[in-house]
Amino acid sequence: MSESPKPEGAVEEPGADTSGVIPVEVEPPDVVDPTADLEARLAAAEKEKKENWERYLRAAADLENTRKRNKREADDAKFETKTKVLKEILPVVDNLERAIEHAGATSENNPIIEGVQLVLRQLMTAFERLEVTPVEAQGQPFDPNLHEAISQQESDAPPGSVVTVLQRGYKSGDRLLRPALVVVAKPKAAAE
Repeated sequence: MSESPKPEGAVEEPGADTSGVIPVEVEPPDVVDPTADLEARLAAAEKEKKENWERYLRAAADLENTRKRNKREADDAKFETKTKVLKEILPVVDNLERAIEHAGATSENNPIIEGVQLVLRQLMTAFERLEVTPVEAQGQPFDPNLHEAISQQESDAPPGSVVTVLQRGYKSGDRLLRPALVVVAKPKAAAE
């Protein structure tokens, strides 16, 4: 009887009968189904895609917020600079108005008064170009956002309305530059 060929790497035990042994090929246990592997990789790629998209959206929103904040800060700085200059000029306008008011009652056709009026008109024209407008206060209801009450005065005017403007207020665009200094009406005391 001839000896059957031995499987490679097989070790014979002494005294063991190897005549009826059939070699069996066993698959290693770590082999995975290729479809399941591809599905897992696809799911991971989809998850990474979603995370990247969310990161992109957050970065885009942050960039837009930064642009808006920078524009707002630039506008605020521009307004602040404009405000500083205008607040320095407003007392000049007040003094020109007072000079015209006091001189207007005493003399007419005075070239000095006409010159002062011309300078005041030029300043008011420059204010219009800069979108600076006076705050209307005379006869208006008192508004603490636009007016600063200095005192109250008994008057026939409706209580809480402005009866005298001591100093004109101004707005720059929609923002208050300086409140109007006013006297507010209060009801007359009952006669005793």
